[in-house]
Amino acid sequence: LVRPSIALEQPRGEADNLQRIRGIGPVLEQRLNEIGVFHFDQLANLTDEDVELVTLGLRTIPGRIDRDDWIGQATELTTATDDQRSRK
Repeated sequence: LVRPSIALEQPRGEADNLQRIRGIGPVLEQRLNEIGVFHFDQLANLTDEDVELVTLGLRTIPGRIDRDDWIGQATELTTATDDQRSRK
């Protein structure tokens, strides 16, 4: 299994609920976790090469990540999560 450059061995603390991203359900979230994707910031930082590798790892339809704008959604969620952390 080829892993994307953003892959982690395990989550940093608690994993994010990736199902908050439109287009990611329980099965895709589990597959993302299996290839080392646990956090919104990982999806927000996908390169074109990573998108190809994640698509292969998810065994999903090519173009889905772009079509559902996972990167844009993840960027918004990362910003919101960072704001919440800084308020604590």
